[in-house]
Amino acid sequence: MQDIRTAAVIGLGSMGWGAALSLLRAGFIVHGCDVRSDVLQRFSEAGGKTCETPSKATAEADVVFVFVVNSSQAEDVLFGPGGALETARAGTVFLLCATMAPSATVAIADRLEAAGMLVVDAPVSGGHAKALSGEMVVMGSGSPEAFARAQPALDAVSGKVFRLGDRPGPGSQVKMINQLLAGVHIAVTAEAMTFAAKTGIDLKTLYEVLRVSAGSSWMFENRGEHIVSGDYTPRSAVDIFVKDLGIVASEAERAGAATPLASTALSLFQQAAEAGLGKEDDAAVAKVLAEKSGVVLPGMTVIR
Repeated sequence: MQDIRTAAVIGLGSMGWGAALSLLRAGFIVHGCDVRSDVLQRFSEAGGKTCETPSKATAEADVVFVFVVNSSQAEDVLFGPGGALETARAGTVFLLCATMAPSATVAIADRLEAAGMLVVDAPVSGGHAKALSGEMVVMGSGSPEAFARAQPALDAVSGKVFRLGDRPGPGSQVKMINQLLAGVHIAVTAEAMTFAAKTGIDLKTLYEVLRVSAGSSWMFENRGEHIVSGDYTPRSAVDIFVKDLGIVASEAERAGAATPLASTALSLFQQAAEAGLGKEDDAAVAKVLAEKSGVVLPGMTVIR
C-alpha cells in the first residue's frame, strides 16, 4: 500500500484545526486552507503550509480532509472557482468530514468519483479536545480502496474508525443520529441547569453530583461546565445545531419518523439564534430558558 504523507485540510475550524495539527505531528506535509488570515498565520507558525484557496491546498495532496460547515460550503470548496477539483489528481482521496444530510453527501461523492477521485464519507465526533489529541471518532463509509489509501491519515487523526459501509452515505446517516442525541442532550442540560438555578440549587455543587450520577451524559459533563462557569466561548456554536437538527428534522420527515424531542431541541436552538446567540457556544441555549424562567445564570448580566 502506498504510504500517503501529503495532506490538505480545507477548513481550519475547531475540528479541522485539530486534525491538521495531528497530521503534522504524525509527519505529514499539511497544506491548510481557511478564509481567515489570522488562522492561516497560526497554522504557518505551527509548521503547516498555508493556502488561500482549496485548489492551491489540493495540488500536491494525496488525501484531502474537508472540514467545512455544511453541504453548500462543501460544494463551493470542491467544485466552485478555486475549488479542489481544479488541481486534484486522479485517485486523490477526499474525506468528507462535514455534517451533511446523507443525500447531500451521496450527491457530492458521486461528483467526485465521476471526476476520478476516491471518497470516504467521514463525519467525525469527539469535540475539539479529541481533535487536538488525534483521537476523533470517524464514522466512515466508502470503498475498500479509498479506506486503504486513506489509512495512514486516518490513523493520525482518529482514535477509532468505524467502517459502516462500502459506499458514501451510511457515515452521514450515523452522524445525523449522533447529532440528534447531542443536540437533545445539550438542550436538556440547559433545561436542568436553569431549573436548578430557579429553585436555588448551587450549580457548581449540582454539576459535581450529576456528572457522576445516572442522569449524566458526555454533553452534560462538557456543556454543563460551560454553564456553571458562564463561559460561552464557542467550541461548537448554536448555529451548528440549528443546521444539524434541521437535517434531522428534514430527514425524519422524509422517512416518516417521529422525532418530537429533536424538534423541541431544534426550536430552542432556533430561538437562541434569533436572540443573537448564534455565534456563542451551543450551551448558550440555557440563556433562552433562563430569561423565560426569570433567573440570571453565570455569565449573564441582565434579563431582557
